[in-house]
Parts: sequence; structure tokens; C-alpha cells
Amino acid sequence: MYRPSRTAVPEIGAPIEVPVMYVWPPKPFAALRWILAGWLLPWWGCFTVLAVSCWYFFTPDFASMKVLSWEWMALIWLRNAVLLTLFAAPLHWWLYTRQGQQDETKLNQKWQPKNSSRFLFNSQLKDNVFWSLVSGVTIWTLFESITFWLYANGYVPVVQWKGSELTILALGVVTVFWSPLHFYFIHRLLHWRPLYRLAHALHHKNNNPQPWSGISMHPIEHVIYFSAFALFWVIPVHPVLIVLLGFIQGISPAISHSGFQEVRLGKQLRIASGDPFHQIHHKYYEVNYGNKPVPFDKLFGSWHDGTVEAQAAFRARRSQLKQA
Repeated sequence: MYRPSRTAVPEIGAPIEVPVMYVWPPKPFAALRWILAGWLLPWWGCFTVLAVSCWYFFTPDFASMKVLSWEWMALIWLRNAVLLTLFAAPLHWWLYTRQGQQDETKLNQKWQPKNSSRFLFNSQLKDNVFWSLVSGVTIWTLFESITFWLYANGYVPVVQWKGSELTILALGVVTVFWSPLHFYFIHRLLHWRPLYRLAHALHHKNNNPQPWSGISMHPIEHVIYFSAFALFWVIPVHPVLIVLLGFIQGISPAISHSGFQEVRLGKQLRIASGDPFHQIHHKYYEVNYGNKPVPFDKLFGSWHDGTVEAQAAFRARRSQLKQA
């Protein structure tokens, strides 16, 4: 029987509940409020505006993308790298370099080590930046470029905005649900022991993640992770949604891995940032494989709500498995 060796305390954000849009009987107004305020805003709304702007002003035209070429692919790589840096670097500076809010809302009360041999260059920050930009943005760009090439050549038809407004809005809903759905199943795959040791262990070096940890992964994991783009190889969409999916996959992890539940600027401004649900996964490894918007962890018994009771149940189960 498991007996705790020290006084247990709940994780920050506990208890983490299943989103209200899944409760029965339905609560439509509460569900809509959660979808908007608890999920899509402000960050995913920001990514949507950014995706529209980038498609029309910072993406090569289809005529250029009919032939795979390093010239236009390099422009997309540069766009993606700059945007990731514009999100991750200020977050890191405010939360960790300047420590602008000290440890208020910090999900792990310990600070990241200044010097650690477990990371490249003996630095978690330098390690994370290297894997994110050199491997992460490169593979993200390759998947995005191949997708654009397919559309530019007519292998997949483009859904035009005019006359298809409702269809595109529906496909936008599919896109925002597809990302966490895809993530849950590929994440379970990455925890298969051989694949974990080969690839996913690199990401889990970050048991105390920071913004640049988001897509700090092994190249094999990057290929699996960014395979989310393959949905648009069989389902035609508007090109803005291709760009949006890239931002959801490539940039949003910098926010969810920030290590702080909120970014606090001044006395009034509070911006939701780090994800307590995923932070628990980085701490315990064998729980919370997915994300709250698609709660498969609840369905398959791997949901950890951060409470003392959940911690005790998890450790008891782990102890039993070790004794088996």
C-alpha cells in the first residue's frame, strides 16, 4: 500500500476539471464562454489574425510554389523562425531573465538550472533554442511547404473564401480540434518505450519547461508531431488554415510550456499562459498525454487533476506496477 513520505500539496490550478462543454446535461452558455475565454482567446484568436496577415503578406504566391525551391521555402522558414522568436523570447525574458513577476503563478517553484550537463551547451535555454529553430522550424516549414506545393499544383483543390464562408468556418473548427486530437494519439505513440528512448526523451529533459521548451524535440519527434499537416493533404481547405495550423503546432507550445499559469504585467493585466494540465505531464510522465479541449485522458484513465488524491492514486498505481 502506498504511503506518502511527505506532506503532499496540490498542483497549481488543481482541481483541473473536464471542460464544461463535455458535461451532461449540456450548459451551452457556459460551454461557449469556456471555448472563447478558456481556450480560443487570447492566443488562438491572435494566431488567427496573424495567419490571415501572413498568408496575404508574408507567404509566397502559388505561382512560385508550383516548384519546390529552397528560395521560397527559405522565406517561409524565416517567417516561422522570426514569429516563434517574437513569442518565445519576450516570454523568456520577462518570466526568467528579468523575473518580472518573481514566482507568482509559477507552476514549478524551482527555477531552471543555470548549468546542467543534461542539455546541449550545458544550458537548457541554448539547448531548447537549438532544437526548436534548427530542427523544429525546419521540419515545420517542410510540412507546410509540401502542403502548399500540393495546393499550388492542384493536387488538392483550394477552398476559396467567396461563396464558401460557412464551409471555411466549419473547417476552422475542425482545425482547432484536430491539433489536440492528433497530439493525444501521437503523444501516446511517443511514450512507447523504444520510441521514447530514441526520440521523446529529449523533450522530457525539460521536466521544468520554459517557453523555448515547447518544440524542443528530437527530429524524429518533429516529423511525427508536424504530421498534423497531412490532414490537409486529403481535406481541402483555405490556405489561411494551413498557416494557422502551423502556428498552433509551432508557436502555441511556447505559451503552454512557459512555466507560469499567467503572465502578469502591472497590477491589472493578466494573460493566461502556461498549461497546468500539461505541466503535470512533464512532472509525472505517465499522465495527461493530451490537452483539455479533447479530454481523451479522462476517457482512457490517464487524467491527473493535480489534487493530492490524484497524486496518491498515481503513486500507488506506479508502486503496484513496480512490484508486479
